[in-house]
Amino acid sequence: ATLDVNQLLYNGGMIAANTKFKEVQTLTQQQQVAVNLYQLKSRINYSYMMILLWQDQRELLITKQNTIHSKIKEVKSGVKNGAILPSSEQVLEAELLKLEQALTENSFQRIKEIQNLAGLTATIIEENAVLERPIIAIEANGTRPEMKFFDLQQDQIEASKNIISKSNVPKLNAFGQAGYGNPGLNMLNNSFEDFYIVGLKLNWNIFDWNKSKTDKQALDVAKEMDNKKKETFETNNQMQLKELQSEISKLESIIKTDFQIILLREKVVQSSDSQLRNGVITSSDYLTELNQFFDAKTNQKIHQTQLELAKINYQTSKGTH
Repeated sequence: ATLDVNQLLYNGGMIAANTKFKEVQTLTQQQQVAVNLYQLKSRINYSYMMILLWQDQRELLITKQNTIHSKIKEVKSGVKNGAILPSSEQVLEAELLKLEQALTENSFQRIKEIQNLAGLTATIIEENAVLERPIIAIEANGTRPEMKFFDLQQDQIEASKNIISKSNVPKLNAFGQAGYGNPGLNMLNNSFEDFYIVGLKLNWNIFDWNKSKTDKQALDVAKEMDNKKKETFETNNQMQLKELQSEISKLESIIKTDFQIILLREKVVQSSDSQLRNGVITSSDYLTELNQFFDAKTNQKIHQTQLELAKINYQTSKGTH
């Protein structure tokens, strides 16, 4: 019966090198998950802003619906007095039905987008929930998670090179063996006796036929490839930021014009309203001007939502959102 004991005394820092590599490898894997989750933000941004757009459109449709209801009451009075043709009321009633259809479609589209947002965020969102419009402030500084991921990949490669460097370092072990048997250490003594052996063992791989050198060269190539990926990402990201800046400037200019158009269309509707009450124009003529007025307001809401989405995407692309 024997009992063997081995104790590593010195391995040139191989254990520490392997521990460091495992730590960096874990951090790299965690950062990869963060990168994948971050890429979902643009889809979440779009889904959230689309819900806000459907909310705005619903408000406009209801406002338009109330306007036509009021106009129908006026037209009915005009028809009784003979100042307005009966067909004018029917035209307005038909427009109300179209608005009911638009509200139904709006409701279904909004619910669909809410379900998409709930799926993307792994949350429960009630179908009748009213989302708040975000307050957006452009921040100067930010860091994308991809940049940290590239840096961790570099650290992982350096940790791998360190392990290779330690692989050829001499390793010193202490060993011991205690036992009891027949024979013991003296092979000529035919009797049971106890025995023990203690000592040191040194292992040193002096020649590895350039294997370490080749492995390090392969890691250097991988490191250079990662550097190129990082540079390409930075270039594409800067191009995307410039495109979003241009989009923001364009939409801000368009929105200024939208308000001017709305003011002019509102004046035209007010004039048409007076003409309809006096029987100068038909309800179809009035609806044409009313629709153009609400189309202008709808365009303004669309452009406003596009502007807010562009600003949010800019923050996301910059790494500050």
